[in-house]
Amino acid sequence: MTQILIVEDEAIIRTALRRLLERHAYTVSEAESVEEARRQGLDRFDLIISDLRLPGEAGTALIEAAAPVPVLIMTSYASMRSAVDALKQGAVDYVAKPFDHEELLATVSQALEQHAPRRETAETAPPATQPQVPQDMIGNCPAMQAVYTRIRKTAPADVTVLIQGESGTGKELVARAIHRQSRRARAPLICVNCAAIPETLIESELFGHEKGAFTGASAARTGLVEAADGGTLFLDEIGELPLDAQARLLRVLQEGEIRKIGSVETRHVDVRLIAATHRDLHALSKSGEFRLDLYYRLNVMQIDLPPLRDREDDILKIADVLLQSACRRHDREGLKLSRAARRDIRDYPWPGNVRELENALERGVILAEGNLIHPDDLGLKPSPMPRAPATPRSSPADTGDDGKAVAEEDLSLEDYFQHFVLEHQDQMSETELAQKLGISRKCLWERRQRLGIPRKKSPRSRSA
Repeated sequence: MTQILIVEDEAIIRTALRRLLERHAYTVSEAESVEEARRQGLDRFDLIISDLRLPGEAGTALIEAAAPVPVLIMTSYASMRSAVDALKQGAVDYVAKPFDHEELLATVSQALEQHAPRRETAETAPPATQPQVPQDMIGNCPAMQAVYTRIRKTAPADVTVLIQGESGTGKELVARAIHRQSRRARAPLICVNCAAIPETLIESELFGHEKGAFTGASAARTGLVEAADGGTLFLDEIGELPLDAQARLLRVLQEGEIRKIGSVETRHVDVRLIAATHRDLHALSKSGEFRLDLYYRLNVMQIDLPPLRDREDDILKIADVLLQSACRRHDREGLKLSRAARRDIRDYPWPGNVRELENALERGVILAEGNLIHPDDLGLKPSPMPRAPATPRSSPADTGDDGKAVAEEDLSLEDYFQHFVLEHQDQMSETELAQKLGISRKCLWERRQRLGIPRKKSPRSRSA
């Protein structure tokens, strides 16, 4: 029989909740405070439902004290920010007062289903059990462990999520993982790349239009926001959204209402929004390119994805999985990476992140002639000028007949490169700079990154 502890100082609410749960075959105990709850022995319960504000310690004190027993927090609508803070501390979910009976029972059932099995195996599990890796995601480095933990805690909360990370780090995978672990898992997940839709069509695509609303609108159309009703809407590259569309999206988040273009009627929608961007939205809001009020609405929960270059322990593991997939697509089972190729993959900076890695491996599968993929097959050309050795001073053995040390020679070449680029980058394109220096564009980019020389962009710059 499932054991549930209710921690609530108001007797009327506590009694009503106990009766509701007992009618659905739960065994229920009661406590008026955290101290009284502790005296009953927290580890004998399968779930603890606690009010946020209690006499003495707050209900969030039970989260750590009861672990691994899941804790469900009750709060008022006026304390939603506190509820979000409770989720960050490890609460499995929250219920707003006055709560709907069916919604509460569904939340209790989901909390028990998702967390009770962990409790049963807690005694046999190792002390530092790692969070479960979501489907389609690879890697166990500390940075990704933090991402998995945030996904697990955020998914059931039904709050707006902002995913930040460089292009190619897997932001859509995170959005799909959140949707799969949420209460909306059986409802649709609608994914929209805001940068891929022309600015003149974005409002019509998102919010729909009526027949005759504009030239070419020969029939009424349902927008993607309405199509996601009851489910999740994922807006990738939301930083590219025009200001007019931002204002409409803000209305959806504030009031849950949409109005089609050309219509005077509004319609209520129930949509969970997950947004993603590789840009700094807060900085864009200061320059007027992004609405500050929309930024605060989006940034309820934030998940930061690390770039591939900061996931050294995961790079080869990801490469192996992507290689198997590429081999299946091209019917070349059995191909493996040579030692040199694995070394190059591990040491390469991957400015394009996982997407660039996937493309390099696909190229290697196509070009490989034997059973091994070699560095040349991958097309990763390291910079011809590696970083100088850690030792700043040269020994007599490092000097040549001309009396110049190797370290000094490298330094002079670096200085020449920096001086040439800074002097000519306003008049030359990246291709012309690379040709004059006798290097590839990729090498030019790598040296810019290493030396900290930003590329200047002008409105009339020539394309490379």
